[in-house]
Amino acid sequence: MKTFLMILLVAVAAVLVVKLLPVALLPVALALLLVAGVAVVLAGGVALATLAALGVILGLVIAALVLVAVLTPIWLPVLAVVGVVALIRRLCAKPA
Repeated sequence: MKTFLMILLVAVAAVLVVKLLPVALLPVALALLLVAGVAVVLAGGVALATLAALGVILGLVIAALVLVAVLTPIWLPVLAVVGVVALIRRLCAKPA
């Protein structure tokens, strides 16, 4: 009789567990949804920060190219003079 009562108790407990499982898993499901939402928000923030950084870098590159283009009348003749001076120094150098 004791074995029968134990089996009956286990069966009742199993039925209760199966019936109450959705109620017990509801907080777990809500916690997982909350964690997923936070992860999506953080990933969006990281993506936004990355895009902002890329925009800043692109802006700096464009500004540097514009500066180089604007200063071309100055640095191009200077570069030519430096090249001519280096060529003359090499030609006038005494062989060792």
